[in-house]
Amino acid sequence: MRTEDRSRATARPGTPGAGTPFEARIRALLAGVAEGTVSPEEAAERLRDLPFADLGFARVDHHRELRQGLPEIVYAERKTVEETAAIARQLLVGNDGPVLVTRAGPEHRAAVRAVAEAEGLPVDERPRAGALAILRNLPAPRGRVAVVTAGTADLPVAEEAALTATVMGTSVETVADVGVAGLHRVASVRDRLTEADAVVVMAGMEGALASVVGGLVARPVIACPTSVGYGASFGGLAALLAMLSSCTPGVVAVDIDDGVGAGYVAALIARGRPAGQP
Repeated sequence: MRTEDRSRATARPGTPGAGTPFEARIRALLAGVAEGTVSPEEAAERLRDLPFADLGFARVDHHRELRQGLPEIVYAERKTVEETAAIARQLLVGNDGPVLVTRAGPEHRAAVRAVAEAEGLPVDERPRAGALAILRNLPAPRGRVAVVTAGTADLPVAEEAALTATVMGTSVETVADVGVAGLHRVASVRDRLTEADAVVVMAGMEGALASVVGGLVARPVIACPTSVGYGASFGGLAALLAMLSSCTPGVVAVDIDDGVGAGYVAALIARGRPAGQP
């Protein structure tokens, strides 16, 4: 692995106003043009794939890291192993941040691990969630997210949310199996929840835990219904409707089994906006 690649595998400092490594790469290129060390023609060639790279079967959005601070997330389900690996590889080439792959089967994950190993980069894998991340230039952690599950069966979606929030640059604590069938369990962890900047609540069945947590803490609660439960739960629809109908202020809901959406918005809340950035 080249020295440049090795340095990119390390976590980057969270210096206010510094922007992402991807933004730093663009700034350095523009500075090179201004100083005359890079020709306009060479700069144009390097910028050719800045908006996206067309792989034929996918248009990989490299510009997203510049707009939002994190490269696009790879949803592996229904993609072939080869397509998933090629997209992950292209994100490593065209971007500078971590690469998050979700809903990936064992063969997909093995292929992504091989892509990471070829670049000498570490991987954080959550097999239960079918998710893994190639770790590169992680933002310095800022803020704290608590991911709470009603039951152990909700942990696959919870791990997807926890991994998403982690690669976005926030500290994450998972609190499992504190559902409303035993309210004393959630009451016993109230202090841990109030220490978080945002709380993600995973619940299937009737989805009541989100309202309970929302009534206990003065923090934003992101409710994520899971497809856990018997027939009348309709694959998470009952929990989703209950969460959307919550009487507790401060509770908002994402889609069924949407650990990525829940973890992403929780991290945005927990990290906040650093001083000096728009």
